[in-house]
Amino acid sequence: QVQLVESGGGLVQAGGSLRLSCAVSGRTLSSYSMAWFRQASGKEREFVSLFSRSTSRTYYSDSAKGRFTISRDNAKNTVFLQMDDLKPEDTAVYYCAARWQYSDTYAAAGYGYWGQGTQVTVSS
Repeated sequence: QVQLVESGGGLVQAGGSLRLSCAVSGRTLSSYSMAWFRQASGKEREFVSLFSRSTSRTYYSDSAKGRFTISRDNAKNTVFLQMDDLKPEDTAVYYCAARWQYSDTYAAAGYGYWGQGTQVTVSS
């Protein structure tokens, strides 16, 4: 059983940075594609970024492109999301998710394992 635990959220002013971490236990990180999603209050969960298991390529939503960077440390079994130039519209609960299938997807339904989420609040 895979367990995901996020950390690193908090309150930051617009233009600031945060680094989210997702510690994976129970299985080797390299066995999964890892993604970050977020859910703002009253809105649906949306894709943010993906680190593909099959290609080792990274993918980003349009809103995250150029500001966020996903990375993984297989030795530490941890995935990171570096978020720079944060904006108030980035305020949300951020979730780490894992997918064992080789194909890639941006759909939340395609991920079988989820963390509990970490709150990110960006003040203007």
